[in-house]
Amino acid sequence: MRHSGFRAQFITYVLAMMADNIEHVISYWVLFQKFHSPALAGFAVLSHWLPFLLFSVGVGALADRVDPRRIIQCGMGLFITASVGWGYFFITGTLQTWHAVVLLIIHGLAGMLWQTPNQLLLYDIVGPADLISAVRLNAMARYLGVLVGPAVGGLIMLTLGPSHGIVLNTVFYLPLLLWLVNAPYGPRFRVGVTPPPARAVRGLADIMQTIRDIAPNSVIVSMTLLAGLSSFFVGNAYSAQMPGFTQDLGHGDPGVTYSMLLSADAAGALLAGVILEGHNLLRPNPRTAIVLAMLWCGALTGFALSSIYTMALALLFAAGFLELSFNSMAQTLVQLNAPLGLRGRVIGLFNMASLGLRAFSGVSVGLVGSLIGVHRSLALSALIMLVVALGLLRVARPRSPQS
Repeated sequence: MRHSGFRAQFITYVLAMMADNIEHVISYWVLFQKFHSPALAGFAVLSHWLPFLLFSVGVGALADRVDPRRIIQCGMGLFITASVGWGYFFITGTLQTWHAVVLLIIHGLAGMLWQTPNQLLLYDIVGPADLISAVRLNAMARYLGVLVGPAVGGLIMLTLGPSHGIVLNTVFYLPLLLWLVNAPYGPRFRVGVTPPPARAVRGLADIMQTIRDIAPNSVIVSMTLLAGLSSFFVGNAYSAQMPGFTQDLGHGDPGVTYSMLLSADAAGALLAGVILEGHNLLRPNPRTAIVLAMLWCGALTGFALSSIYTMALALLFAAGFLELSFNSMAQTLVQLNAPLGLRGRVIGLFNMASLGLRAFSGVSVGLVGSLIGVHRSLALSALIMLVVALGLLRVARPRSPQS
């Protein structure tokens, strides 16, 4: 936090992430009330994360060649477009399923253009010496936005209504967009660093070559697999199903109880960031990350099977604490071990796994949930991931991170 640039990045990132989650709270609630479709909620997850799966490596490669600030600004522009679009259809009362599909896709593309370039900027802002702290604090910023977003979103729905509230939401994207206009970070501001010539962006060939490049590095491979498989089986698909969980737990209103469930895992993650960063606990280690992921699976299984609101709230809180712990550790290990000339591609591959594969959790939790119920589908997905993590634990080899 002693870096002025990081403080500005942290604040604007929180606001943009808050706006992202306000849009989720309002749009998911309206979609649930209008269509009552677990399948559409599953598509909301699919459309949000599929762009990461398809384009993260390409965006990372692009960020190695051009100014990552401008890529992020394009993402903010798409976020604003999506919120304005929702507002128009809510106000006019003309929302149809295909309108929702298009807007959900736009929202997903916006996030994809944001996250990988943002992680590249972290390295430029603080340097390798403070990267561990920056990654953890940036994860805190993400969860702070997730925590505040549902609370603000619920308040907006109660005071302004969803139609005008989601239009107001566009304002929260502007600080990041405007700060990046002249923020002195990125390739043109690097001093004393001469990276290898950037390779051309080659689509699928980039993905395959990046996989071959990282294959000898067991730390990058194991952490990318951990992040990817946890996203594939569980991700955050339960967030899109939260209106249904809230109703099943005996609270069908769109106010405090709904917002508290949406905020519980974010609150746990925020506490994790404060404790772990404040006391410099849990130094990056592959096996530690895997054990934390296993505990996360257990907490989510308990939440899925709980019929008591307070117990469900506590288990979601624990899940958030554990999720930040293992995800930030995995990302830190990948950042520290990524070769300089391939940083964008390696981080893009990690995001393709950790964020892009969340698209399939929309199938495992959402679409399967439409057949067997979302409680059973979430519990089953978490238990499968627990078994997978046990397998990863047996092959993980500890290695000290190197900058």
